[in-house]
This record gives sequence, C-alpha cells and structure tokens, in this order.
Amino acid sequence: MSGKLDLIYRKLYSHFGPQHWWPADTPFEVIVGAILTQNTNWLNVEKAINNLRKHKLLEQRKLYRLSKKRLSTLIKPTGYFNIKAQRLKAFLNFLFKSYQGNIQKILLINTRDLRLQLLSINGIGPETADSILLYALKKPVFVVDAYTRRILLRHRLVKKNASYGEIQNLFMQNLKSNVKLFNEYHALLVRLGKEVCLKNKPKCDICPLNSKVKT
Repeated sequence: MSGKLDLIYRKLYSHFGPQHWWPADTPFEVIVGAILTQNTNWLNVEKAINNLRKHKLLEQRKLYRLSKKRLSTLIKPTGYFNIKAQRLKAFLNFLFKSYQGNIQKILLINTRDLRLQLLSINGIGPETADSILLYALKKPVFVVDAYTRRILLRHRLVKKNASYGEIQNLFMQNLKSNVKLFNEYHALLVRLGKEVCLKNKPKCDICPLNSKVKT
C-alpha cells in the first residue's frame, strides 16, 4: 500500500506541482479559515477573511471581544453564518479559557491530547480538527475530506463504508510521518478532486493518475 500511495503522490506532484496550501498569514487565520470553510467553497471564505482583515479584526483577542451578531455579519459570505459565528466563538472560548488566548501554548500539547480537546469543541469535527492540527499547528496529522474519499474509492483503495479513521490510518500508517508531506499530499488530492475527479462526470481521460510519472 505504501508503494501505491507514493506513486499517487508522485503522479499528482509531477502534474500539478506544489500547491502552497494553506494560504494564510498567521496560524490563527488558518484556524478561522478551517472553521469557515465548512459547507462552502474557498472563494466565499476569502471574502469573509477579507472582511475581518479590512476591519482589523483578524486577531484572536479582537474576535474574542467581538459580539456574535457583529461577527455573523462579517462572515456572511460563507453561509450558515450564525452557526459559524457560534463555532468560532466556541473555539475562542476554548482558546482563552484553556490557553489564555495564546496559540503558542497549544503547540506544547501532544498531538493526540490536543486533537481530543479540539473535537470536544462544539461544531469542530475530525476534518476541521485535523486541518487545524496540520495546517495551523504543524502537527503530522493527515486530513481526510470528501475529495480524498472519492478518489480513493474510485481507485479501489478503500471500501465504500470506510470510516474517517480508517482512511486517515491508510495514509498515516503507510507514509512517513511528515507535516510537509501530509500538507502537500492532501492539497494535491483536493486539486485533483476539484478539477478532474469530479463528483459527477469525472474527467478520467485526463486524470494524471492514469498516466506515467513525468521524469
């Protein structure tokens, strides 16, 4: 399996090149984006992030003090904005209650315990928690999303009823535990899922996974 996963990575990297993901200026911005991107596309998240940046609110203490009503208005482009404002507030309450609002203190916690803490926050599920761990906190955790599941299923690497944990373990048990690798691999799968391995009418004839690795 490690050989198959390595081949997939090399083909995607050869075809698409480095993805430079996650696009953000600070770890906190990544966390905000990870929560806002639930059930929407990144263009909408960028609009919300830009709203926060324009009002000079893209900082944990400022958002912590901001009213939920005002926050909802600013993140409206992402949809489900009242729910997402509540989830952002839930994370901020956790951050200030447990770590005095200091993200650097979170980095001292081991990955397993920190993941459990994130999952205990209302509205943060496995994909969001792992996105925060990998992209914001630089912890070696592989993120699984709908694109990952779809691609692996179509290439018969997982079963249809495979759980999030089973798919995640497929990568984490067969690849070197490396933040940069996990980051790039997941970003490449997202790129493939968005542009080629579509939910409806996949473009299998131009899929880089069906071609030889460029040398």
